[in-house]
Amino acid sequence: MRLENFLALTQATLVNEPCINSFENIIFEASKVKRGDLFFAYNHDEIELAVANGAYCIVFDKPAKINDSEIAWIHVSSLDYALKRLLRFRVIEKEIVAYECNEIILKLSLQVATQTNFLSLSGDLRSVFKSIWDIQNRTTVLFSPALSDREIFATVKKIPNTPFSPIEIMEQTLFETSFIYDDVFYERQPISPFFIPYLEELLHLYKILKINYKLKKFTPIEHFEPVFTNKKFEIKNFGTSDKVLIFEPNIELIDSQILFLQRHASWANIIFITPSNVKTQENKDIFTYKNEKDIISILKSNNFNFALIVGVDKTLLSKPLSNQTQLTMDF
Repeated sequence: MRLENFLALTQATLVNEPCINSFENIIFEASKVKRGDLFFAYNHDEIELAVANGAYCIVFDKPAKINDSEIAWIHVSSLDYALKRLLRFRVIEKEIVAYECNEIILKLSLQVATQTNFLSLSGDLRSVFKSIWDIQNRTTVLFSPALSDREIFATVKKIPNTPFSPIEIMEQTLFETSFIYDDVFYERQPISPFFIPYLEELLHLYKILKINYKLKKFTPIEHFEPVFTNKKFEIKNFGTSDKVLIFEPNIELIDSQILFLQRHASWANIIFITPSNVKTQENKDIFTYKNEKDIISILKSNNFNFALIVGVDKTLLSKPLSNQTQLTMDF
């Protein structure tokens, strides 16, 4: 890319008069810089290494010492803002078609193999940049505003809200589902029936866009994630105990997951543990917490088969729950 084009696209300021007028690649890690590259100095301490490795341009948003006047030193008000403008240009240039969805659909899509003209995006600006800078023209992209910046796309479409073929559930437990879709039988997929409506929307999008896909074996997506434990809250293999902690980091899913458990596990003793600052329905089985110690106290003080713990993930179990005094971290 020509230096003048980069400056115009990013609204950046060239602070010296370099000998170069173009560069090859855009790099974020100094160790990967090669001669002729442009380096985004997200890590200011790596500037010296980037220069030593042959960078032609250094983009920075904090005061920097110019130690090689022959290369371009480019100041921007914000590295993220500059990168966002570059990405927006690239999206328009490559005629990328962007569809937005919620984070559950996006995380499910990341586990589905599709043809190369369809891409599911997730991550920060740098991750997105690496994914789409060199993709083929007119690629269709699926993203979630909860996981990636919406502003990099000039126009965004929503998943079409038209009638679609439902998934036919043949057998289910709370955390596994056997189902048929498009005359294909998927046996004992490790996906909760709770996620089936989200999967239906995703598969409907593939069908409308005529995207070839292949469902692989699903893995946990960090939502409604079950962890089987014993009475000492030691982790056991899937399905080997009758005490299950279910972790849901997204507080917006509280009500729907409470309803799901009440409908599909009415036989079980269930408790719900939610942050104290989140409003939920009135229910004697709903307990609130302010910190991790509260969660542990609730778990140790109640008998249950299932405990839905909202607002945290399973890293809570990285510390032994059997020893309450070891957990003192506040949120």
